[in-house]
Amino acid sequence: MDMKSAESPAEKILSGLNSDQRAAVLHNHESGAQLLILAGAGSGKTSVLTKRIQYRILCGVAPEKILALTFTAKAAAEMRERVQALFPNAGVRLCTFHSLALYMLKCKVPANGDGSSGEVCAYELLGFKKIPSPTESAERNFAHRLMELKIKSGTVLRENLFSYGLSAKLQKKLAPLREEVHQTGRVVFEDLIFEAIRLIEEFPFVRDYFQSLWSEILVDEYQDINPTQYRMVKGLLGNRKSLFVVGDDDQAIYGFRGADIGNINRFRDDFRESTLIRLEWNYRSVPNVLHLANQIFTNKPIHLRKVLRAGNPSGSKGNPIFKENRKPEVWVSDNPVEEMQKVVQSIKELRMGYDLEWKNFAILVRYNRQRLYYEEALRDYNIPIAGGPAENGEEGAVLENGVHVETVHASKGLQYAVVYYAGLAEGLTPGACTGSRSQRKRQLEEERRLYYVGVTRAEACLILLYCKRRFWKGQLCKFKRSSFLPKESSCKSKGLMMPLVFFRIYVVLIVLGYLCVQMIRVPYAKWRHGGDMTPWVDGRIQFFSAFCLKMLRVELNIENQAALGKVDWTRPVFAVGNHGSFSDIPMVFLALQRTFGFVAKESLGKVPFLHFWMKQIGCALVNRSKGGAAAAVRRVIAERGAAPRLFIFPEGTRSKDGALGPFKSGTFYFAHENDGFILPLVIKGSAAVWEKRKNAGPCKVTVKILDPIDVKALKESNPDIDPKQDLCPMVHDRMESALR
Repeated sequence: MDMKSAESPAEKILSGLNSDQRAAVLHNHESGAQLLILAGAGSGKTSVLTKRIQYRILCGVAPEKILALTFTAKAAAEMRERVQALFPNAGVRLCTFHSLALYMLKCKVPANGDGSSGEVCAYELLGFKKIPSPTESAERNFAHRLMELKIKSGTVLRENLFSYGLSAKLQKKLAPLREEVHQTGRVVFEDLIFEAIRLIEEFPFVRDYFQSLWSEILVDEYQDINPTQYRMVKGLLGNRKSLFVVGDDDQAIYGFRGADIGNINRFRDDFRESTLIRLEWNYRSVPNVLHLANQIFTNKPIHLRKVLRAGNPSGSKGNPIFKENRKPEVWVSDNPVEEMQKVVQSIKELRMGYDLEWKNFAILVRYNRQRLYYEEALRDYNIPIAGGPAENGEEGAVLENGVHVETVHASKGLQYAVVYYAGLAEGLTPGACTGSRSQRKRQLEEERRLYYVGVTRAEACLILLYCKRRFWKGQLCKFKRSSFLPKESSCKSKGLMMPLVFFRIYVVLIVLGYLCVQMIRVPYAKWRHGGDMTPWVDGRIQFFSAFCLKMLRVELNIENQAALGKVDWTRPVFAVGNHGSFSDIPMVFLALQRTFGFVAKESLGKVPFLHFWMKQIGCALVNRSKGGAAAAVRRVIAERGAAPRLFIFPEGTRSKDGALGPFKSGTFYFAHENDGFILPLVIKGSAAVWEKRKNAGPCKVTVKILDPIDVKALKESNPDIDPKQDLCPMVHDRMESALR
């Protein structure tokens, strides 16, 4: 029998999801309230959204009771096709905001609150004499009509004619124009949103009607909604908890057209009981591309920060280029001709070397006028361009197998094996920022997000292009290197030539100073976060770990982070690793991207400031000479609740020669008792960071994460499994093999 055909509908929906995606699809609004999903680039957010719809239908929610909103008709059609693959003809309302608003205005609704007067078309309640219909003619002569009404040109844009944010005086002056729209029915798209909001805010019985139509609301690309659309969503939701939104604040790049990233930042304030889930597993790009992407927002508030991890670190695609994990490169050219020669030569070499098609390549730019230049340059080299006239001569046909030349805005949602990101210069990327200081700051942050979008379009190979001189706006201009580009390496880095003894003293003082500064912030954090300090502490620990490795000049390489996606983080997790250095713990925290409590000597609790942080993350402080270590660990496990996370060195002490010593069995008993996961990892080269350090130069360390072991599943398949006789040697053998 075909196993796939035997899968239940629920298994089909949940198949292939990682633990975070699964938690999102299975979210319970009653216990978890509204849900905000921060979905990193390439994390499968569309799949999660459509599977959520399928799952709710499977749970008995009528399809017509589900409302899903997105930004393009194409995206809505794609989602509808995916939903109907499992539930054919499911009547889910999948549409854009403007489409929904038009639908609402055309709906038959109660004529009054008590239902005594039958039904009317909703638009009639608003004063429309004809059915609203978006037309191009709705914008004609608007400036002239403003002049006739003695309203200064530019005071109000046509799209804001029905805005509720206008002053009462201005609204009174605009009344004749609004009346004309109601008489003719000729509207622009934004009129639909404003009037739909007026419908549900001024007519409570109509609001109740629409709230009864949809019991669940889902929103895609939540970072791109503007304040008006947000108001519309809140009006339709009311006091209910059934709101499921997916967005990526790092890809909010439409501020110029009114999108408000603040909607994501305020979500937890607007919905106090809401749940936050991060989708950080990227199934698009190789690890080195993601490493660059993760450096873009290092100064971002930690509670909204995501760290992209490679879900397919060795490349899920057949071409060898995906398995090489190439580092992004920065190419510097003196002029556009030299730059284009490099790009063309590279395209030809990669095509021949890896059997790639033209469509696997893309040149990304910030501005449309740059796009026109690169298209013309490619034509000069007889390289086909995607979207150009097809060679078959058919009228209207376009070429599909050609090099893509796109603005970064147009490339959002797309991906290419090889990306040449052009124009990495001040004034281009980032673009020129104008206005007040706060306005310039907001613009620069949006430019940074745009850069992030461009970087994350690359699947296997990313080339960043900086050209020192080029013609721009009709004249030859010199450009400075973009501040977004990775910093140029320098052999004169601070501390490199410092004597080792001074280097050690310097690092210790700096690290203790850092801890001291963080302690000063604790009272404010307690006031800001109330009783739950966990997210703040986790963020500080992650920053502290990165700071330690920066001071120690550690170049950390993390292998097989995809294994973390196999862990169910709602259950106890016991991570184990070999021990070679004092510096192992911060490297483990960064590799796992989560903060774990750990078993440590009691004496560490006496180090200034350190005891507070160790207590906050749930460390077990033990005195091995007095015994009682197991009891101390069990006490910490009990204090941490249903899903404790503990890191333990099963060797018990540091290895002096790098070899893996014999294991103590306590860890495996803890995992066995708590039906947890055992997450093994190995650390290579950490002794050279401190104990065996020879100079103040950089040192390379590798942390390799091994596949987790689900002890609960093992017990179900083998009830007699023994922690000491079975689990302990199993993990030891795996780690020893990985260290070879």
